[in-house]
Amino acid sequence: MKEPEDPDPYDDKSDVSKYERLSQRSSRSGSRRGESFTLPDDITDDMLTEGEELGLEDEDLLEEQLEESSTSFHDDNFESTEESLYEEVATSAAKETEDEVKRKLSDQFYYNYDELASKPYVTPNSSIPLNLLSLVHSFGYDCRRRANLQLLDSCTLMYIAGNQLILLDLKTKEQIYVRSTSGGGIGAIGVHPYKTHFTVAEKGNSPNIIIYEYPSLQPYRVLRDGCDLGYAYVDFNYDGTLLASVGSSPDYTFTIWNWKEEQPMLRTKAFTQDVFKVTFNPEDDEQLTTAGAGHIKFWEMAFTFTGLKLQGYLGRFGKTNTSDIEGYMELPDGKGAINQIMLDEGEVITAGADGCIRIWDFETIDTADAIDDSGLVEIEPINELQVGKHVRIYSMIKMDEIGNNFWLAQDSSGAIWKLDLSFSNITQDPECLFSFHSGPIQALALSPLTYLMATTSLDCTIRIYDFASKIPLTQIKFKQGGTALIWTPQLVNYTGSQIVAGFEDGVVRILELYDPKELSVFAGRKKIWDAEIQLKYVFKPHNSRVTALAYDRDGEILATGSRDHTVFFFEVEKDYKPIGYITAPGPVCQLMWSTVSHPQSTLLIFCDNGYILEAPLPVIKEEEVDRDVVSYHIEDMKIRYFHFTSVKSKIMRLIEIEKRKKHAEMKEKERETRRKELLEELGEEGEKVFQEEQAEQGEEEEEEPLPEIFVPSTPCQILCGFYSGPGKFWVALGGYDAGFLYHCEFPPYQEGRPFEEQKDEPFDFRYIEDAEENPIQAVTFSLNRTMMFCGMGDGSIRVYILSKSDFSLAKMEEYWHFNMHDNNYGRIKSISTSFDDRFLVTAGTDSNIFVFKIYSELALEKDLTAKVPLPMFGIETEVIPQDIEDLSAYSIENARKKREHDKLMKEVEEEKAAKREKLRGLRNEFLKLLEMNEELPKHMQLKRTDFNLDSKIRVEINRKTAYKIQQTEKELAWEKEKCNLGLMKIQKRFRDSLESDAVVVHAIQTSHKIASYRLVKPSKYFKSKRSSQSERRPSKLERLEKEGAGQRDSQKDTDAIVSTHEESIIEKGKKFRPRTLSEIMVRNQIEKTKKIIVKAEKAQQKILQRKKEWEELLKSKPRDDYEDPRDIQAIKDAQMHMGDFNLKTATDYKIPEHMRINAAKKEEELGILDTLAHGKKLHMNKCILSLRDLKVAVIEEIQCLVQELKNIQLTLPESKHIPIPQIPEIHPEEVPEKRFQYDKETLLAFKQQQIKEQNEKSFHTDQMGLMGPSAFLKLASGRDGDLTTRDSLSRSSRASTYSSEHQRLSEFEKTEPSEIEIEIAKREEIKHLYMQQYLSNRIKELIVTFDAELRILRHQKLKLDTQMKLSDLHHVTLFQELLLLKNFEKQENILQERVNALDKEEQDMQWKINETLKEMEEKKNEVNKLQDQEKALYAGFQSALGENNTFANFLMKVLKKKIRRSKKKEVEGEQEEDEESEESSEDESSLESDENESGSEDEVFDDSVCPTSCNKSLFELAIQLREKRLDIEEASVEEKKLIDNLKKEYDTLSKKVKVVANNLKAAEEALEAYQREKQQQLNELLVVIPLKLHQIEYTVFGEIPNDLSSTLVFSNHSLGLLQERIVQLHQENIQQQKLNKECRERRKLLIREKREMAKTIQKMEDTVQRLMIRKFGRVIDLEALQTLSVNTTLEELKIKKIQKELSNAKEMKMWEEKIAQMRWELMMKTKEHTKKLYQMNDLCVEKQKLDSRLNTLQNQQGNAFQGLRKADIVAKQKLTELIQVQAERILALKEEITLLRKKGGLILPPIHHPQE
Repeated sequence: MKEPEDPDPYDDKSDVSKYERLSQRSSRSGSRRGESFTLPDDITDDMLTEGEELGLEDEDLLEEQLEESSTSFHDDNFESTEESLYEEVATSAAKETEDEVKRKLSDQFYYNYDELASKPYVTPNSSIPLNLLSLVHSFGYDCRRRANLQLLDSCTLMYIAGNQLILLDLKTKEQIYVRSTSGGGIGAIGVHPYKTHFTVAEKGNSPNIIIYEYPSLQPYRVLRDGCDLGYAYVDFNYDGTLLASVGSSPDYTFTIWNWKEEQPMLRTKAFTQDVFKVTFNPEDDEQLTTAGAGHIKFWEMAFTFTGLKLQGYLGRFGKTNTSDIEGYMELPDGKGAINQIMLDEGEVITAGADGCIRIWDFETIDTADAIDDSGLVEIEPINELQVGKHVRIYSMIKMDEIGNNFWLAQDSSGAIWKLDLSFSNITQDPECLFSFHSGPIQALALSPLTYLMATTSLDCTIRIYDFASKIPLTQIKFKQGGTALIWTPQLVNYTGSQIVAGFEDGVVRILELYDPKELSVFAGRKKIWDAEIQLKYVFKPHNSRVTALAYDRDGEILATGSRDHTVFFFEVEKDYKPIGYITAPGPVCQLMWSTVSHPQSTLLIFCDNGYILEAPLPVIKEEEVDRDVVSYHIEDMKIRYFHFTSVKSKIMRLIEIEKRKKHAEMKEKERETRRKELLEELGEEGEKVFQEEQAEQGEEEEEEPLPEIFVPSTPCQILCGFYSGPGKFWVALGGYDAGFLYHCEFPPYQEGRPFEEQKDEPFDFRYIEDAEENPIQAVTFSLNRTMMFCGMGDGSIRVYILSKSDFSLAKMEEYWHFNMHDNNYGRIKSISTSFDDRFLVTAGTDSNIFVFKIYSELALEKDLTAKVPLPMFGIETEVIPQDIEDLSAYSIENARKKREHDKLMKEVEEEKAAKREKLRGLRNEFLKLLEMNEELPKHMQLKRTDFNLDSKIRVEINRKTAYKIQQTEKELAWEKEKCNLGLMKIQKRFRDSLESDAVVVHAIQTSHKIASYRLVKPSKYFKSKRSSQSERRPSKLERLEKEGAGQRDSQKDTDAIVSTHEESIIEKGKKFRPRTLSEIMVRNQIEKTKKIIVKAEKAQQKILQRKKEWEELLKSKPRDDYEDPRDIQAIKDAQMHMGDFNLKTATDYKIPEHMRINAAKKEEELGILDTLAHGKKLHMNKCILSLRDLKVAVIEEIQCLVQELKNIQLTLPESKHIPIPQIPEIHPEEVPEKRFQYDKETLLAFKQQQIKEQNEKSFHTDQMGLMGPSAFLKLASGRDGDLTTRDSLSRSSRASTYSSEHQRLSEFEKTEPSEIEIEIAKREEIKHLYMQQYLSNRIKELIVTFDAELRILRHQKLKLDTQMKLSDLHHVTLFQELLLLKNFEKQENILQERVNALDKEEQDMQWKINETLKEMEEKKNEVNKLQDQEKALYAGFQSALGENNTFANFLMKVLKKKIRRSKKKEVEGEQEEDEESEESSEDESSLESDENESGSEDEVFDDSVCPTSCNKSLFELAIQLREKRLDIEEASVEEKKLIDNLKKEYDTLSKKVKVVANNLKAAEEALEAYQREKQQQLNELLVVIPLKLHQIEYTVFGEIPNDLSSTLVFSNHSLGLLQERIVQLHQENIQQQKLNKECRERRKLLIREKREMAKTIQKMEDTVQRLMIRKFGRVIDLEALQTLSVNTTLEELKIKKIQKELSNAKEMKMWEEKIAQMRWELMMKTKEHTKKLYQMNDLCVEKQKLDSRLNTLQNQQGNAFQGLRKADIVAKQKLTELIQVQAERILALKEEITLLRKKGGLILPPIHHPQE
C-alpha cells in the first residue's frame, strides 16, 4: 500500500554559503589532498575547445565566476520538487546571465584527468618528490561494500578500493587505477546501460560525480553540488539519458541529473535515515524507487501548476515489521517488492546471505495474494543453485555473453564468483574467479629475505602473496580468526620459511612455508601449488585474543601479548618451551624488543588503558625446578611501569601563553611606534593623546582567561609506540590526546611501589599536523631510519623525513601525505617495508592491501620476483602436530593449574573414599542391628523410628535433596528446551518426511536377508489415490462397532420384515376378499370408459408417430453429394494413425495432435510414474513387514517349543538328550522403530557410556563398534514384550506349571517302584522321546519354512529392484523433459493463445457472415412478399373495373401515377431517396406492355378531378389503392437498401475472414514450427534403455556394429503389431474390394425396387379413394375419423356418483361392526372377572390345608435324627461300586499289557463299566 508523503523541506542554500564552501575547497587542506579547481558552468564551446586547458590569471576572478555560476542552478526544473530548494537571490541582470550560462556543452568536450585527480600533499618548500610512493598493486577487495562490483565489458570488472577505482581484466588479471578527485574516498559507482560511460560518485566536502568515458577513461562530465558529504548510490535510466543520485548522511539528497548538460533536473530529500539504493523503473523513466534503513519509497515525476515535481510515496507492508531494505526490484507496472531480487527475462532472481540463488516465476509472484491477514504468501522457486559453503551473496550483475546466462556475484565472504544460471544439462558449476580477505585485515608481515607477504583476518585465513610478481600464492584456513602475525627473523630460521600467527581464541601457531615443487615425492598429490603451508607448532598461551608477537634481538625468546592482560615468554631453541608469563595492568596492544644499540635486551609492552611496561629478559629455569612449579607466573621480574597522564591541556595552555606573549610584544612595538608618531606630529600634546588612546584601548580590551587544565577521566587508548633509547620511548594516543607524539621515560624501578598510584607525564612532544581527529595508528621505519612511515586513522599514509640516528625526532617537520584507504572506515592496521626498502605494504580495516614502490634514485634493472623457501629435509614425512580447534581447550597456564587441581582432587577423592568405606562399615553394622532387632520377640523389638537419633536430620536431608533437584532442573531447563527443540527439528527434517523406514529381515539359518524400501512422503507430482473404506482394513474397534451396528440393523430389518409381512398379509386379505355387485358395476364402467379413451389416444398417437416417422425419413434422405460421417472419420483416423511412422528426428515431422505434450501433461505423467512406483514399493514393504511379523511369530513358537523341550528333557536321562536348537533373535535392523524408544535403564546406560567415553576415548572408540549392537540387542530383547502373543505366554505358563508340578512330585519321599510303575515309567519315557524328536523337527520345519518364504520374497524384490531402477531412469528422463517443457511453456502458451484468438475470431466472423446471409434471405423474402402484394393490388383493381370499362385506362393511370409524397426525413439525402423510389416504382409497377404515353397526353392528364360519367367509387378506390401502392413501393425500397448494406457488410466480412484465415494459418505454422523445435530439443535428451544382446536385431554382415546411432528401438509388442498390421491391411484391401462390388450390385437392386414401389403406392392410393367413395360417398379425412371418442366428462360424473354411494354404504357397515365389537369385549371382561373369583376361592382353601399341616410337623420335630442317615448309606454304596470298577479296570489293563508284550498281540478297546 502506498501513502503519499510530502518530502521534507530542503534547507535553502544561499550564494554566500556556496561561496564559503567553495573557498574552503580552495583552502590549503583541500589542496593538500590534491583538489583542483572546478570549471564554472558559464564556460561554453566559445570559451573552451577540445583539449584546451583553462588558464586563469587571478584567483579572485575564479572565485567571482564560481560565485556567479552558483546562481545558475535556478531553472524551471528545480521548481519540480515538493518545496523550493533555492530562493531567488539574483537580480534581473543575473537572470540574463543565467540564460547565457545554459548553453549546451559540446559532445566533444573532455576534462583533463591530471588536473582532476587528487595528488599527494608535500610540505611546502621541501625536497620530497611527489612520487615518493607509487601504487604497484592491490590485493584486497571491499566485499562488504554495497554494489561494489560492476561490469564494463565481458572481460573488465570495476570495483572500489579506498580512494581508487580499480579496473580489473579477467583474462590477464591486470589492474588499472582511477584516482578520486576529492581525496575523500569514493561513495558509489555506476555503469551506463550501453557500457560507453561509467560514473564515480565521491565522498568529502561537497563531493562531485565524475562521469568517465570508456574505454578512453577520460573525464567527460562533472556533476557538482549534489550532496554535502558523500554519495550512497547512483543509477542511470534505461536509455542512459538521466542519472539519479542519492546522498549519504546527513542530507540524504535525492537528485535527478541531465548529466550530459551537467545540470540537475529535480532535487529533494529522500528520507531521514540511510538510503541504500535508488533505481529507475526500466519501463517508465518517470518512476523511481529508493530504499534503505527501515523504508522503501516510490517516486513519481508529476506536473503541477508550479512545474515538474517529485512526489514520494512511502511503502507499507501491512503487519510486517519494519526492517532495512537491502534490495528490491522494479516491476513493469511500477509496483515494488522488498528482497535481494532482480528481474531478468520474465524470471525473478533472488540472491541471499545463505549462498543460494533462487529463480522464481514472475507471473506467480505478480498474481500472488495473501490468504490471511499476515500478508505472507509461500511460493516455491522453480530453480535453485547453492553457490558454495559459507557463501553470502551480496550483489549480482549479468555478463553480456550471447547464448549464455552467466552472472558475476559479489560474495561478502571475500570472493567474486562466476555463475551459470541457465539450469540446463550443460550448466557449469559455480567458479570462484577471485578470493580475498573478508572484513578488516588484522595483521601483516613481510619476509625478511624475499618479496613475500603474509596477511590474516577474522575470516580465519592466512594468505601468502608474492607482492613483487603481484600474485597470491597460497592460503590456509583455521577454525578461528587471526589477530596477530610476525615473520620469524633470520636468526631463528635462516631460510625465512616460518610464520608465527596469533588467533582470537588465544592459540599461537607456527607455520612452515615451502615450495612443493621441490619435493621429490609427488604420489597422491592432485595439484601442485606455487607454495604450501604446513603446521609446525601449536600451543595456547592465552585465554583471549592474541594481539602482539615479538622475537627478542637474539632470536632466543618469543613473547606473545593478549587482551587477557598477560605476556607469555617461550624458549625458541627448545621447540618453544614455555618459560612463564607476566601480568599487565590492561589489554596488551603492542610488544617491542629493544635493539642491539641498547645495553640490555628489554621488552616494551603497550597497554590499551594508558600503561607502558618495560620487562627485562626472563630467566630460563632448569627443567627439574620447573617441573615442581605450580604456575607459570613469573613473580620476581623487575618490571618498570609508566602510567601515562594527559598533558595535552598543559601543552595547549603553554602554546596559548606563548602566542599571547608574542601578541603582546607585537602590540608593544605598535604602541611605541604610535607614540613616536604622535610625538613627532603634536609634540607634548601627543603624549597626552597617546595616554588617552591607551586608556580607551585598555577599557575595550579585556584579556580572555587561559584554557583550563583538563585530564580525561578515562585514559585514552594507546595506539602505537616505539623505542627512542634505553628507557625512553615515543607513544601515540587516540581520543583527546591525539594530535601529538609524546616522548616518555620510565621512572627508576622501586620495589614494592604500587603502579596504580603512578601518574607519569612525557617530557617532550611533537605536534602532528591535522591529526587531532586522525591519529597515527601504525608506525614503521626504513632500514636506515631516514623515513618514518605512518598509517593514519582515515586510511591515509604519511611519510616523515628524518635525519640519521635521530631518535629524538628533532627534525620531524617535512612530510608527504596521501589518502589511499577509505576515509571513513579504512584505518591502517599494519604498515611495513620490504627487506630491501624497495616496497611499502599497508593493510586497512576496509579489506584493502596496497603495495607501493618507494622512490629511489637507483633504477631497477629487471622485474623482481619472490623466491619461496625450499622445503626442509624430511618435511613430507614429518608428523603434523594435532591442531587445537576446541574453543574450550585449556591454555598452558590453565592446563598446569588443572593438573595441580586434579592432583589435589585425587587426594581429596582418596580421603573421601576412606570416609565412604568407614560409613559403609557403620551401615553394615547398623543393618546387623536391625536384623537382630527383627529376631527378637514382638514385644521386645524396637520401632524403626527409635533408631533415628534426630528426626530433623532426615527432614533436612530430604529438603536439601528436593531443593537440589529443583535447582538442577532450573539450571538444565534451557538446555532441556534446546535439546527438545533440536530433536523436534531433526525429526521434522529427517523423520517426519519418511513414510516408512527401512526394515531388514534376516533369515534364521542362512545369511540371506531382505530390506524394505525407505519411502519418503510422496512428491508434489504424486497423484494421491484415496483408499476406499472397503479397501482399507478396519481396526478391531471399527469391526466391533460395525458388527454391533449390523446386528442392530439386522434386528431392525427383521422387525421391519415381520411388520411388512403382516401388512402384506392384511393387504392380500383386503385384496382377495369378495367384492359386492355395485363395486363390480363401477369397475366395469370405469374399464369401459378407459378402453374407449385409450383407443382414441392410441389412434391419435399412431397418426402423430407416422407423421414423425415420415418427417424423419424425409430429413434423413441424403443429398446427392452426401458422405457418411463414419467414413470421413475412418479416413481421418487412417491418415493420422495408419502407416505414418516418420522419425521424430525428421525435419518434416509433424506432431499429431494427440501426441503433443506440455508441462502439465508431463507433470501428470510424472505423477502416474511416481504413483505406480510408490504403490509397488509400498506393497513390497507390506509383504516384508508381514514377513517380519511371521518371524516374530515363529520365534515365539520356537521359544514355547524349546521350553516344552526343556521340560521334557527334565524327565529323560542326559544320555538321551538331543541338542536344544538355538532360539533366533530379532536383529536391531528388523525393528528400527525401537531406536527411538528408551526408558530409565537406557538413559542410565547411555550416561555410563558417556562417562566411559570421557575417561577412555581411544578404548571406547574400539569397543563401541563391537559392544554397541549386542548391548542394543540386550536392551531390545528385554523390551520386546510387545512382540509376544497371548498364546505363547499361555503355553509357556503351562510349561512352567508342568515343570513346577514335576519338581513338587520329585520332592516326595522316594520308594521302591513296583512293576506297574516301572512299566508306566517306560511308557512315559517312550512318549517323551517321541515328543522330544517331534518338537525338534517342528522347530527345524518352522525355520526352514520361514527361510524359504524369505528367499521367495527376496527373489521377487530383486525383480522389483530392477523395475524400480528402470523407473528411476525413466523418472530422470521425464524430469529433464519437464524442465525443458517448462522453458518452452511460456512461448508456446503465447503462440497457442494467438492461434486460439484467431480461431475464435474466424468463428465469430463466420457466424456473422451466416447471420448476414440469413438476414439477406429474410429481406429478399420480404421484398418478394411486397411484390406479391403489389401484384395482388393490381389484380384486385382490375377485377373491380370489370370488363369493357371506358375509363379503365384513365383509372389505371391514376393508380400508376408517380407522386412525390411529403414525409419526414431522418437525415440528409432526401432527393436521392425520392429518385431511387421513382426509378424502382417505374421498373416494378409496369405490368402492361403499352405504358408509353405521349407528352401531350401527360400534359392534359389531371387526376384530381373525377371525369363525368366515371364511377366515383372506382375513382376513389383508385386513389386509395394508389396510396397503398406507394406505401408498398417505399417499403420495398427500404428493404432493398438494407439488402445492399448487408451485401457490403458480407463483402467486408469475407475479406476479413480471408485475412484472419491467413493469419491463423501463419500462427498455426509458427506453432507447428515451435512444436517441432521443442521436439528437436526433446530428441537431444539422452534416454537410457537397457538392452540385452539378443534384443539387438540390427546386424552388419552378421555382426553387431560398434555404432548404433542409426538404429531404432521398438518394443516386441509394437514390432509385432506393425508386422501384423501389414497382413491386416492386405486382408482389409481384399475385403474392401469385395464390399465395393457388393455395394454396386445392391445399388442397382435398390433403384429397381424403388421404381416398383412407386408404382405400387400409386395403385394403393387409387384403391383407397375408390373405397372411400364407395363407403362414404366422398373422400374423407381418416385422421379426424379415427380421433372420435366418447363424452368423457359425463362418464366420469356417473362413475363418481356410484363411488359416493358405495363409500356411504361402507361407512354404515363400519359403524355397525364397531358396535358389535364393543358388545363382544364387554362379555369377555365379565367372563374373566368370574374366573378370577373362582381362583381366589381355591387359594383360600389351600391356605387352610397348609396351616393344618404345619401345626402337625411342629409336633413331630427331632424324630429324623434317631436312626442312620440316608445320605451316608448312599455314599457308602457308591464308594463300594467305585472300588469294584477300578479293580476290573486294573485287570483289563494288565491283560492289555500282556498282549502288547507278545508279538502280534491284538489291542482291544478299553473296558467300560456298564454304569459309566
